[in-house]
Amino acid sequence: MNVYRIITDTSANLELELLERRGIAEIPFSFSIPEKGVDALYCPDFSAFDSKAFYDAMRSGTRVTTSQITPAQYTEKMRPLLEAGQDILFIGMSSGVSGSFQAGMVAAAQLRAEFPERSIELIDTLGASLGEGLVVLRAAELRDSGIALSAAVHLLSDYRDRICQVFTVDNLKYLCSTGRLSNAKAAIGNILNIKPLLKGDSKGKIVNFGKVRGRKHSLRAIAEQYREYVVDAANQTVGIAHADCIEDANTLAELISEIAPPKDILTVMYEPVTGSHVGPGTLALFFVGKKASDRQRADSSVRSTEKEFPPSLMKRWFTAFLL
Repeated sequence: MNVYRIITDTSANLELELLERRGIAEIPFSFSIPEKGVDALYCPDFSAFDSKAFYDAMRSGTRVTTSQITPAQYTEKMRPLLEAGQDILFIGMSSGVSGSFQAGMVAAAQLRAEFPERSIELIDTLGASLGEGLVVLRAAELRDSGIALSAAVHLLSDYRDRICQVFTVDNLKYLCSTGRLSNAKAAIGNILNIKPLLKGDSKGKIVNFGKVRGRKHSLRAIAEQYREYVVDAANQTVGIAHADCIEDANTLAELISEIAPPKDILTVMYEPVTGSHVGPGTLALFFVGKKASDRQRADSSVRSTEKEFPPSLMKRWFTAFLL
């Protein structure tokens, strides 16, 4: 039986040593720091990533831009494997937040025409960071247990649909830079110490499902999502990703362990590309739960601790902020 090769991208947030040990190839995203004249940086090995310096620079106002993976990059990685007689399973970042997966589909279509005897399968994880990484690790388990490529794709699609991705950000301005929040709302939200509760939806897009006042409340709200939706915690690895807030990550790990201890907790630092979009202080939880189609809307289960502010008061807050 032909052993297929698994490929992912750096958004999966898995260290290079782990990928190499599991026989997984990687295609890197790139990022740039325009004001410093730094262009097209790649970070395939997170062990060499100075996360503290990176996120401190962002806190100081340094702007980071990112670039999606091109069809040529996919082709460069895949063609040698196909020439060596290997089939390919690519597992990538959500198409709901990046055009990279579509570029991968373009490359795959071209390569299928060149190598009609080979199989090339792509899975859109509808996630990022460990929402993608957990699917990659599951794929390696299936491959190593002898599951054929076609069967693995079916099983992984079901697994993907049961991955819950819940997170919060510490500063709303980074959501503004991606066009997901207006500048006015971000300014007022930061003044009032409002923390949004966010998740990945069934289309792989980031949606807001609630908000709370204060960081501690946001951590508890994330843990409550785990309480409500986790399935078979004792037999799964739960993922936690943070953008230079390890203390909060440890607190969240303690909270979920009190609710339903998982088999293992994989804690990682957000890699620079995804991290630049969510910003320093972001904290995310990833776990296997109820299937997406069976989950009740989280909106009604999360109670906001903030009071409603009348428009006139909101205007005064914002005016004071501008002055």
